[in-house]
Amino acid sequence: MTKAETTRLGILQKSFDLIYQRGYQATSIDDILASSPVTKGAFFYHFKNKEEMGLALIQEIMYPGMFNMMINPLTNTTHSADEIYLMMSNLLKAPFFQVKYGCPAVNLVEEMAPLNTEFNKALSKLMMQWQQAIEASINNGQQAGNIRIDVDAKHVACFITAGYSGIRNMGKLLGPACYNAYLYELKNYLNQLQ
Repeated sequence: MTKAETTRLGILQKSFDLIYQRGYQATSIDDILASSPVTKGAFFYHFKNKEEMGLALIQEIMYPGMFNMMINPLTNTTHSADEIYLMMSNLLKAPFFQVKYGCPAVNLVEEMAPLNTEFNKALSKLMMQWQQAIEASINNGQQAGNIRIDVDAKHVACFITAGYSGIRNMGKLLGPACYNAYLYELKNYLNQLQ
């Protein structure tokens, strides 16, 4: 990695940390610069403005990490109920997410999707791919005879992703104990699909 690439990645990682804790709108370029060794000139060399940096953060930091946690585990699955449950359990227990801050993607969806078309598109891409991975897992499970044929994969995907968003927000208020209750009921729900 070149020095310029390392600097750019450092800006994005520091931005991610601050935005995750404070929110996008409450984090200024000056906040990012104050917490990192880069100059304002270096920031503007890599990004023309905060919006461009925020979109790069979604594409280059959030997307790869979330893809590995949310989509890859469901690729070519046939035991859908077990694999969806395991994916969700691993996602909720991921050590790099702090319960008090929720999920960085969900936070950005709530904060920025209604306000900024480009953020909406970037965040929709991640959520749609996650829903499509869940749908594909359900469809594979149906073909393998592990999921009832009358189950609507799109409805399941919507329900699961909405449940994740909700429990991440509830965790901010109630702490990690509510994750266990959610996972227990998710397991019951998934078992009913078989």
